[in-house]
Amino acid sequence: MKYCLAALLAFTLSGCSAIPGSHIPYGSSDWYSDDGEEFDIEEQVEIYQITPALIGDLLARGEPTPTFNADLDAQMKAYDYIVSSGDVLNITVWDHPELTIPAGSERSPQEAGNWVHHDGAIFYPYVGEVQVAGLRVTEIRAILRERLREYIQDPQVDVTVAAFRSKRIYVTGEVNQPGTQPISNVPLTLLEAVSQSGGLTEAADWSDVTLTRNGQTQRYSLRELYQHGNTSQNILLLSNDIVHVARNDAAKVFVLGEVEDPQSIRFGRSDLTLAEALTEAGGFVQATADASGIFVVRKAPLGSDKLAQVFQLNARNATALVLADQFKLQQRDIVYVTAAPIARWNRVIAQILPTAQAVYFFGRAEGEVNRVD
Repeated sequence: MKYCLAALLAFTLSGCSAIPGSHIPYGSSDWYSDDGEEFDIEEQVEIYQITPALIGDLLARGEPTPTFNADLDAQMKAYDYIVSSGDVLNITVWDHPELTIPAGSERSPQEAGNWVHHDGAIFYPYVGEVQVAGLRVTEIRAILRERLREYIQDPQVDVTVAAFRSKRIYVTGEVNQPGTQPISNVPLTLLEAVSQSGGLTEAADWSDVTLTRNGQTQRYSLRELYQHGNTSQNILLLSNDIVHVARNDAAKVFVLGEVEDPQSIRFGRSDLTLAEALTEAGGFVQATADASGIFVVRKAPLGSDKLAQVFQLNARNATALVLADQFKLQQRDIVYVTAAPIARWNRVIAQILPTAQAVYFFGRAEGEVNRVD
């Protein structure tokens, strides 16, 4: 028993280092680096108390006002389709049906039109070969009108694109109908491309949409566009653009510590709050959790000299859980509910007790042997 008492005293003096499992020693600077030197945790993390003032500040910073994308608006107003090889043109010369190939019930405008060959040219009666690739329909119309003047007095010419076959964009990932979409005379934006693909699937991460153009990738957030009206997240698409909607496998938070069901929780289409994450994990364990030690550990922003941001909620008064319902989590946040001091002490005892029992029974057995001798 002397050995047991000595071991118990050693565990008691060693403090938290002897307690099994992880723990956040808030309110203390008893932290050590790998080389054993003590350092102040406040030098490595930024610690915040979750209070009404903090909630108000985070909400003010996290709710962007709707913005108008003037560049996109200007691009769409100035947009004009450029004809390329593979397109089909429909050319009409009014009052001269012999120059217009008619479309009927058996021939669609695409079949009856003038196909732009691989060399970028079309052939038209009287005019002959005309280079049209790289031109707008208005420019093609002017060329045909000028050349037909030699044969027709004041020709009335109309040119339209019957089939858009030269330019396309690709939509992949978590949309209901992935595939190609043609670039036409109507400007196509990122938002319209996703909508024409049947919208997002349930597994889509709408905050992670990538656009690949000319070997370079840019990330956009449909969440910012849909929820906050941030039109800077919309862009005019060009030929051969690749739009990819990522899965939400990585869009999750982790709930650990003294909760009924530690787990990772995926983000849905709406915001995820601290209260919702705790509820999904079954709530904190009333018998062992320290309600004043509910933490959210968040990676420090880029450019910061800190390791992480730590937000602490003191929910000993259950009314404070109202704040938890207003605290919005971010992807890859770690929610940690620390153990109460008595629970951590019981774990120490649980480790010591088997050793104490073994020493006790070994001592009794040794005493019995000595008496027999």
